[in-house]
Amino acid sequence: MILKRKIYAKLLEWKEESAGTKAIMVEGARRIGKSTIVEEFAKNEYESYILIDFAKKNKTVESYFEQYLDKLDDLFMMLGTYYGVKLIPRKSVIIFDEVQMFPQARAAIKYLVADGRYDYIETGSLISIKDNVKDIVIPSEERSINMYPLDFEEFAWAFGEDQLIEYIKSCFGKKESLERGLHNKAMLLFKQYMLVGGMPKAVTLFLENNKDFSSADVEKRDILKLYRNDIMKIKAQYRSKVLAIYDQIPGLLSKHDKRVVFKEIKEGSYADQYNETFFWLSDSMISNECFLCNDPNVGLSLNEDRTYVKCYMGDTGLLVSHAFDENELLDNEVYSQILNDKLSINEGMLYENAIAQMLVANGHKLYFYTHYSEEKHRNDMEIDFILSNNSKMKYKLYPIEVKSGKRYSVNSLTRFQEKYKSRIGECYVIHPKNLLVKNGIICIPPYMTGCL
Repeated sequence: MILKRKIYAKLLEWKEESAGTKAIMVEGARRIGKSTIVEEFAKNEYESYILIDFAKKNKTVESYFEQYLDKLDDLFMMLGTYYGVKLIPRKSVIIFDEVQMFPQARAAIKYLVADGRYDYIETGSLISIKDNVKDIVIPSEERSINMYPLDFEEFAWAFGEDQLIEYIKSCFGKKESLERGLHNKAMLLFKQYMLVGGMPKAVTLFLENNKDFSSADVEKRDILKLYRNDIMKIKAQYRSKVLAIYDQIPGLLSKHDKRVVFKEIKEGSYADQYNETFFWLSDSMISNECFLCNDPNVGLSLNEDRTYVKCYMGDTGLLVSHAFDENELLDNEVYSQILNDKLSINEGMLYENAIAQMLVANGHKLYFYTHYSEEKHRNDMEIDFILSNNSKMKYKLYPIEVKSGKRYSVNSLTRFQEKYKSRIGECYVIHPKNLLVKNGIICIPPYMTGCL
């Protein structure tokens, strides 16, 4: 089952505008469907293609790049003969799949693009990790795009709900609530998205097995083991720290403030000791980092404080399987609780993680805000996410509070609004209820997050 993905349109744009002068690199975590979508693109948009899977460590194919890089006629002849494919100038594409496994091929892109005969697509996982690129020069003839697990819109497409998505976008644009029955339908779809997540194989199994969560769960646990095996292969000097954070992500997110307290991970630990850890987890796209920004007057990235960080799982479906073992999922009836609006504190973390996942897929970097009151001896303002319009001339902030329950207060958001009123574009609450606008705050259901 081939799922419709937004990145297909980006590949089309590259082919039409830049394919003759730039290769394109599709970066993303393992098992998110990179190979599937680029091969589907090659089948549909070219007369012929060769897919070289460097994960297979084929010494014969690798030797071609070592022997014939200065004789491209011979290189293309050998590749075409080996794969039984007739390459047609300007009508064929060569795919370097999992190119991080053979960095020499990535370095060769400079010469291959300059030759101009064929187009080149690369896919890679963990490809910008220092160990994988230390011996090569990253080619300037390469454009990179990030690919993520399915976002909510892509998940809805898999269910054939294209019209529902267009209706949601229309209501968001008009700031109107959905018709009640359609709101309920969209919320049910969002809850399924939280539980299944956006890993393509898990989504496909869920659909093909009559919406059976357990079949998707088996696949997700396989992916989690794969990620853990990847961690075990990294440098010993920071392997244990990466493993510690990876294993504790569910526990960290189940806390009220959700941020990483380093001394709780290991006595005497501090943030600087974990720089490589978060670099690895975020660069591999296993996790989504959210940094503190307590002075959002000029620019969020200029004022980020990396000693305060929240670490969300890159895919919420994986978080479900990571947080609960197989028996807990059944015993605690997690699926039933979420589907029937009976969220507990622990399941509430899934809700916030899903919002983080949707914001990242929409191109946003994640920042949060807190304000400590000396008078009250506690935080009196906590904003879950802050977005910006990135304008240098008309800079605007967009604070977001995430509320997994239907009864809540917006005191923090109101105080933040008062403090930074000259800089604020719009304030948002993401809640399980329908869209409404109250006291200048736009309250939207979670399935509208992708519209932000």
